[in-house]
Amino acid sequence: MRERALRITAADLNLMPSEARPHVWGALMELRYPQAVATLAVFADGTASLCVSTGGSVIGDGAHPAMRETAEAFLYIADAHLAEFERADETPIPQQGRVRFYLRTFQTTLTAEADEQDLAQNRHMLSAVFHAGHAVITQMRVTSEK
Repeated sequence: MRERALRITAADLNLMPSEARPHVWGALMELRYPQAVATLAVFADGTASLCVSTGGSVIGDGAHPAMRETAEAFLYIADAHLAEFERADETPIPQQGRVRFYLRTFQTTLTAEADEQDLAQNRHMLSAVFHAGHAVITQMRVTSEK
């Protein structure tokens, strides 16, 4: 799933820039834990997926209004923080205790990485993106439990 999320194009999903989100059409948030990497991937077509490297995944689609709203907020917040990202020439997974973001834009793929505790404690410029990503994960859990 990770490789597909990093390789799929906006054209594959029939996405075009919009006034609300002129740059970002997809976002990934990766969290490294001692035994696994969790990858959240959200796209402007309404799809959202959470995959764990040790196995298991949750797929959420935009059919559920709350899921779509939360995913849209994640993309909107990511787009608002575009200046904090740099071009991604490579796509490594984060080190333990770190969070890596990838933004899929209509021009290129961008990346940024930060300490998970700094993000969680609102001590980093990308904390809002981190919290928006966690809101998507929470909504996926709520939606899948229904």
